[in-house]
Amino acid sequence: MRRSHKFLLRPTGKQEATLNACLEDTRQLYNAALEERREAWRMGRHQVTFYKQDAQLKEIRAEDPERYGRWSFNCERAAIRRLDRAFQGFFRRVKAGDKPGYPRFKGRGWWDSIEWPQGNGARWDSVQHPTVTRVYFQGVGHVRVHQHRPVKGRVKTITAKREGRRWYVVLSCDDVPAESLEPTGTAVGVDMGVESFLTTSGGAHVPNPRRLAAAAGQLAIAQRDLARKKRGSSRRKKAVAKVARLHGKVRRQRLDHAHKTALALVRDHDLIVHEDLKVKNMAARPKPCPDGNGGHQPNGAAAKSGLNKSIHDAGWGIFLRILSAKAESAGRTVTAVDPRYTSQRCAECGHIAAGNRVTQAVFRCLGCGHQGHADVNAARNILRAGLALRDAQKAAREAASL
Repeated sequence: MRRSHKFLLRPTGKQEATLNACLEDTRQLYNAALEERREAWRMGRHQVTFYKQDAQLKEIRAEDPERYGRWSFNCERAAIRRLDRAFQGFFRRVKAGDKPGYPRFKGRGWWDSIEWPQGNGARWDSVQHPTVTRVYFQGVGHVRVHQHRPVKGRVKTITAKREGRRWYVVLSCDDVPAESLEPTGTAVGVDMGVESFLTTSGGAHVPNPRRLAAAAGQLAIAQRDLARKKRGSSRRKKAVAKVARLHGKVRRQRLDHAHKTALALVRDHDLIVHEDLKVKNMAARPKPCPDGNGGHQPNGAAAKSGLNKSIHDAGWGIFLRILSAKAESAGRTVTAVDPRYTSQRCAECGHIAAGNRVTQAVFRCLGCGHQGHADVNAARNILRAGLALRDAQKAAREAASL
């Protein structure tokens, strides 16, 4: 398996300034490479590729050794490769008919990471010490790392990432061994929600912490303070950093909750079934409704915006990705099922009707009279669908082996 380990860096003031300088130089290199591609396209020359731009790096480093020659060749190559991946994604979306999203120039706030291959400009744990771990970056030196857990697998790439005023090192590792847990013989269905973060088929409710809503007051004060500052001033930079720090805290709290909730599910169940939610579509703004006279009819955008904000605050997407990764490492199975009618179907008799769900929390079947919590009823339907899918896949495998 391939996994990433993220640790907090503890650079000195001089090292932090050097990391920022490396970040700025690789950003300028990315923008220059993008400008070259744009100009080649405008002039009708379409032969600018990653390999041609990569071959120019030696000339660039020789012409300006004080700026580009002090950094690793590989981190500068990674910046050009990052641009090439952006163009590959652009052309892939054009062919698929999606919104293309042409690569843009990167401003100072949109370029926050530097990547090296292991051993080529960066080395992990290059200085052994009983209590201190350090990572080496060419041009920066040995930087202290707050390593809170052991690194497993073989380190392939090392990335220095800036988040607000903090610096992190991200290690991408191959051949990470799986740590399978003992079978429990249990399966669970999970219904994601906004009122409760999730509800299991066994009747357990995990509350929604609503981290963004809890920090809304502080964020409103910080953003009003930011709006009063003059652009380009030192005070504005401090206000921007304060807003970013508050958002970073909310993000870390949300991630912590997702990790702990996913770990509890993985430890207690062999099979975890959830709805195949299209979170991006669910949180999209409603389409405008033209009235035919040049105006627009009400489309519920104001009411939908509150629901969209709550969906993003809950963090369903990142939770499901974390759940899948932890289940794979532990030898568990995570299955996604079709979410249609899971909230309207009775878990006792199977009767489907929109009127079965009386309120957000109350379910009352119009067919058999069964009453219960609406989220628990949906979780039971999700579990039943997951078990049926597992049995069908097992029968298909057995038939194919004959």
